[in-house]
Amino acid sequence: MMMRFSRDSKPSSSLTPTCGPHAGIAGGALSRRRVLQSAAAGLACSVLGAEAAELAAESKKRVGLIGAGWYGKSDLWRLIQVAPVEVVSICDPDRKMLDEALDIAAQRQASKQRPRGYGDYRKMLAEKDLDLVLIGSPDHWHALQAIAAIEAGADVYLQKPISVDVLEGEAILAAARKHGRVVQIGTQRKSTPHLIEAKKQVVEAGLLGAIGHVDMCCYFHMRANGNPPEQPVPDYFDYEMWTGPAPLRPFDGMPHLRWWRTFMEYGNGIVGDMCVHMLDTVRWMLGLGWPKRISSSGGIYVQKEGKSNISDTQTAVFEYDQYNAVWQHRTWGVPTDPDYPWALFIHGEKGVLKASTMRADFVPHDKSVKPIHFECVYEREQYPEDVSEPRIELNAAPATRRHMIDFLGAVAKRSRPVADIEEGHISTASCILANIAAQVGRALVYDPEQRKVVGDEEATALLRRPYRAPWVHPEP
Repeated sequence: MMMRFSRDSKPSSSLTPTCGPHAGIAGGALSRRRVLQSAAAGLACSVLGAEAAELAAESKKRVGLIGAGWYGKSDLWRLIQVAPVEVVSICDPDRKMLDEALDIAAQRQASKQRPRGYGDYRKMLAEKDLDLVLIGSPDHWHALQAIAAIEAGADVYLQKPISVDVLEGEAILAAARKHGRVVQIGTQRKSTPHLIEAKKQVVEAGLLGAIGHVDMCCYFHMRANGNPPEQPVPDYFDYEMWTGPAPLRPFDGMPHLRWWRTFMEYGNGIVGDMCVHMLDTVRWMLGLGWPKRISSSGGIYVQKEGKSNISDTQTAVFEYDQYNAVWQHRTWGVPTDPDYPWALFIHGEKGVLKASTMRADFVPHDKSVKPIHFECVYEREQYPEDVSEPRIELNAAPATRRHMIDFLGAVAKRSRPVADIEEGHISTASCILANIAAQVGRALVYDPEQRKVVGDEEATALLRRPYRAPWVHPEP
C-alpha cells in the first residue's frame, strides 16, 4: 500500500471464507463463475453474517477520511460497499486530490451529498461529528492523526504501519485503551479468504508437523530511485502541512505515487511497508507475540544512482523460542520463487506452506500426500464498480471489505477487531526495531513493559524520532 494522504487473534466467525482448495468445491463440479455467483448471492449471510448485517443497518455511521490518496480512497470505497455509512468529511493538503475524492464520494454514497473538505485534519476533527475515521495518510502522520481522532471520540481504521517510531505506536495503543476506542489496522491479510482457509486447513490441521523455520520476502521493484530537480511547490498543495512532523525536504515534485516511500524521513523503507504485512500474517497464523530478539543488516548495494535513501537489499531475523522468521527484500533482480515474489513460507517437518496475497500452496514432503492449492477470491460480478476503479487491487478488495465488516462489528459490540491496534503495534514495532538493529549493527531485545531496548541506551534513544517544530511527539 503505497500512496496516501494525498496511507493472536482468530478471524471472526462472521468472516466465513468463500474460497478453498480446488478439490473442495463439490469435487470440482462447480465452475468458477458459479462459485462466484454463489458467494455473491450469500454475501449478507455467509460472509458478513446476519448479525453484522443487522448491526450495519441499524446504525448509519458518520465517517471522515484523512488522506485522500490511492489507498485512503480505496479503503473508503470498500466501506461504502458494505455499510450504509454517510461520508461527512474528507481531509487532504492536496486540493486537487481532495476535490476528486469529494466528487467520487458524492457519487458513491446513497445520500449523494458532497462531504465537507479540509486541508487540516485538526479542523475536521474539531467538528466532533464523526463516528468513524479512516486514516490513509503517509506513515509519518499516522500517530498524531490516530490519537487526535481517538481523542475526538471516533473509532479508527488506521492503515499500516501504524507508526514511524516505536514510541508513537505505544502512544496510539495507550490512547485507544484509555478512551475505549476500537482501532482496526489495515493488515487485511487476516481477512483474506484464501489465507483464512490455508490457516485452517494446513496450519491448524497440523499438516505441517513440527514447524522449524519461516521465510518471508519481497522482490518487487518498488523503490523509486530518480533524481528530479528541486522545483516550486504548486499553489494547490500545502507542502508544509503534508510534511508535518517530518523533516522538510527540498520540494522535488509531488510526493505521491511511491515517491515519499523512497525516503526514510517518512517511513521505514520496504521493511516498514511490506515486511509488516507478512510478519503480521505469520504471527496470526502461528499465534506469535513479540519476537524475543531482532537483528538485521542491509543497505544500498545496487541502486546507488538516485536520491532514494531506503535500502535496496535487506535481511531481518525475528527470533522466537522454537524457530526464526527471516525476512529478505531486494528491489532489483528476480524473485527466488517466481510464483511468490511477496510472500511467506512456513517450513514444517511434513511440508511447506507458501502464501501470498494472490494464492497459497501446501507442498507436502511425502509424495503420497496430495498437495493443496488455495486460489485468491475475486468479486468482480458482485461489485462491478471494482473493475473500473483506477489502480484498485482487485485481489485485495474482498479482504478489505471483510476487514471493514469486522471493524463495524467490533464497533457495534465494543470488542477487539481481528487486526486490533495492539497486534498492529507489535508487527509495526518489530519491523522498526529491525531497521534500528541494522543501524546500530547488533541484535536488539525490546521490553514493551519498560519501553526500552534491554541493555542498549543507544538503541533505546532511537525508539523516538525527533519531530519538526511546532509538532510535538505523543507520549505513551
